[in-house]
Amino acid sequence: MRKISADYIFPISSPPIKNGVVTVDDDGVIVTSPVPFAENEKDVEIFSGIICPGFVNTHCHLELSHLKNKVSENKGMAGFITELIGKRNNFSEEEIQKNIESAEQEMIRNGIVAVGDISNNNSTFKQKSKGNIVYHTFIEIFSLDASKAKEAFKNGKILSQELKTTAQQHTNSHSPSQKEKSQYSISPHAPYTLSLDLLNLINEEAKIKNSILTIHNQESEGENLLFEKNEGILFDTFIKMGIKPELMHKTGKNALKSTLPFLKDAKKILFVHNTFTSKEDIKFIQSFIANHQSSIYFCTCPNANIYIENKLPNYPIFIEQNCNITIGTDSLASNWSLSILDEIKTISKHFPEIKLNTLLTWATKNGAEFLDFNHLGTIEKGKKPGLNLLTNVDKFKISEITGVLKLL
Repeated sequence: MRKISADYIFPISSPPIKNGVVTVDDDGVIVTSPVPFAENEKDVEIFSGIICPGFVNTHCHLELSHLKNKVSENKGMAGFITELIGKRNNFSEEEIQKNIESAEQEMIRNGIVAVGDISNNNSTFKQKSKGNIVYHTFIEIFSLDASKAKEAFKNGKILSQELKTTAQQHTNSHSPSQKEKSQYSISPHAPYTLSLDLLNLINEEAKIKNSILTIHNQESEGENLLFEKNEGILFDTFIKMGIKPELMHKTGKNALKSTLPFLKDAKKILFVHNTFTSKEDIKFIQSFIANHQSSIYFCTCPNANIYIENKLPNYPIFIEQNCNITIGTDSLASNWSLSILDEIKTISKHFPEIKLNTLLTWATKNGAEFLDFNHLGTIEKGKKPGLNLLTNVDKFKISEITGVLKLL
């Protein structure tokens, strides 16, 4: 049993507590929700800084960890895709596994307790099965060719079964439950890499399994132009790659409006990046979900947005429309680190008006809710959220010197 205190505790589920104290058992479960420090309190570990729940990284590509510093910055989405395809397979399996393990350790050091991770292959499955972090694996599938939709979907099913089998083979008493370790969804990659047939297969699966989905959304201006006019840098890049123009959808609408109606039966959808998402798009989503059962979340990966497009989403419009926002790191192919705190620093630097409690809600509670990790995200009795200590936070403002120490 431990009693832990700091200058402030941010439970997230309730207002911050000055000089708060939280009691946890030997397994890290919250025994009593945070309360103000009492004068007669004994055996308390006292820290300088702010305590918050462990971070939830809702968008990562752990399998690309071997590409750190291998893909050029600020080349735009088309340039990034071209370099990624050309370089991702030029490494040995030993190098790939070593970098995956190292990247996971980096996330743990940075106070990340859960990850929504993208998998195009099985390279991360063994590491995930160790139970060091709780994962929801999004088995990502794509194909613009309608004639190959069933094959692509079948490959996704095979991969998901391999994930479950690997988890079963490595279960031990110190790992999360089998259900947590093998939690997965078959999910779409991006609007511009999916035929309508494949979208329909994904939607049917989501309806049957009551599953959550994630999809890259409006990460570049070229994505919208491809759908609206079949032109732009992304369209031109695909033509150079040998993709037939008739396979790319010209709908006269942007990528979001062209795709969401085909995913209407998913329990929850996480739109990732949203760099070029407008207030009109958000209102379209809100109107759409008013007639359907889906819940919509928006994941921001600010450092990846800067790395690739050198542009950030317009956060105030998402806040104004009361959107559910989460934070992701994307991959080491498109980022300098796997740190949720580093993402918060970037947001704070460019949008200093966004309050700390809001940013921490994005980094903890909202992500846990989306991923259905109900034991995480807030510091409340009975939960096991992990505890992070944020240091060097002046007047509730995150700065470059702010650090994170994983307490639990």
